[in-house]
Amino acid sequence: MKLKNIIVAAAALVLISSLSACHIYNKFEMPQDDPQTKEYAEALKSAPDSTAFGNLKWQQVFTDPVLVDLINRALTQNVDLDNARLNVEVAKANLLGAKLSYLPAVALNPNGAGAKYKVPGSEMTWTYQIPLAISWEIDVFAKTLNRKRAAQAALDMQLDYQQAVRSQIIGAVASCYYSIAVLESQLNLSRQTAEIWKQSVQTMRDFKEAGRVTEAAVVQSEAQYYQILAQITDLETGLDKANNSMSLLLNVQPQTWTISPDARLGNPQILRDGIPMRELAMRPDVRVAEQRLAAAYYATNSARANFYPSLTISSNGGFTNLLGSMISNPGKWFIQLAGQLSAPLFSRGANIANLKGAKAQQEQALNNFKYTLLSAATEVNDYLTAYSNLNRKQDLLKMQTEKLAQAADMTNLLLAYDGRTTYLEVLTAQSSLLSAQMSALNTELQRDQTIISLYQSLGGGR
Repeated sequence: MKLKNIIVAAAALVLISSLSACHIYNKFEMPQDDPQTKEYAEALKSAPDSTAFGNLKWQQVFTDPVLVDLINRALTQNVDLDNARLNVEVAKANLLGAKLSYLPAVALNPNGAGAKYKVPGSEMTWTYQIPLAISWEIDVFAKTLNRKRAAQAALDMQLDYQQAVRSQIIGAVASCYYSIAVLESQLNLSRQTAEIWKQSVQTMRDFKEAGRVTEAAVVQSEAQYYQILAQITDLETGLDKANNSMSLLLNVQPQTWTISPDARLGNPQILRDGIPMRELAMRPDVRVAEQRLAAAYYATNSARANFYPSLTISSNGGFTNLLGSMISNPGKWFIQLAGQLSAPLFSRGANIANLKGAKAQQEQALNNFKYTLLSAATEVNDYLTAYSNLNRKQDLLKMQTEKLAQAADMTNLLLAYDGRTTYLEVLTAQSSLLSAQMSALNTELQRDQTIISLYQSLGGGR
């Protein structure tokens, strides 16, 4: 009768506790009391726009066959991406462990002992036991459930992080590829200009012999020639570093990569008035922040669950020859069943402190998520603005270069045939032309890199 009363009391305690702890069973949902998080939650429910720039496959954005081959090699060989993949495997193992926590624990612990007493005629007495112990914690208050959900959030976070690394590698290879192409163009241009100036130096010497210019003109032209040669050494150094960066991305020994100086990304039309939230929701860093918030939510639930009882059912069974104080040979089979209900009453404030800490960390995770979302929108807007302005700048530099080329030709002709110009005007015209040509190439590279960064900032790289 007493045992029955204990069981009824325990069942009543579990029932009452369950009714007051319903919220610890809930799955994570994005908070709806904030306009930013509410808009994000609604965006997740809508179908992604397959035509949006960030949702395009990377093969649709980067179509250069040489670049496609380099990106594929990097995705296969890059160490950072391989480590991200291994992190996913670790998270999968942790999730498997959390799922298996629902199963009972089974242990086999055979043991034996012998005893002999100093009594005449006494012999060695052997006792043995082959027990099989089973223990099963009933997940009444979702402790195992929240651990499993937290492990799932950790896995999703690692998958999103892996996608972020993948996107970064694709963007880095493409950016390095076009950097090498532009550096090759600048190097070719500088070498051609150096040859022109080498001839100009000789022309100035001839003019000096003819009394048309002074020694100062010859010295100035020589100085300009040496300045161009010095720029060539800087370009060669930059090109070597770019080739080494590409080698590092592909996880190979440093080498020189054959890339056409004319390789350019192109000029995709990306026109929009704003940034749809559903595009920001595709960004890996935003998804990582969301999963961190989910994991913090489940950590808070686990901290709450620690205030509720634990119900454990255990069983022992096996074969033994020790029956109480008697030894039986052969042995007998035995089985034992037990149930344990443990409810926390006072743990020196540990549970209260853990819950307060978990709530604070959940609030931090929410703040970090909202900031990540805001930062993502700012980043995309910056790249959109830069892309638009770089297109305009490129058109203006093209017109500037054309005019400066005309001016350089005119000053050379005037110096050679008319004599109404000076060596200083020729020097200025040639220097301005080279500067404008180099600036135009730099702007082309900045535009290509901005397109790549914009693609990444919209979650591209799948």
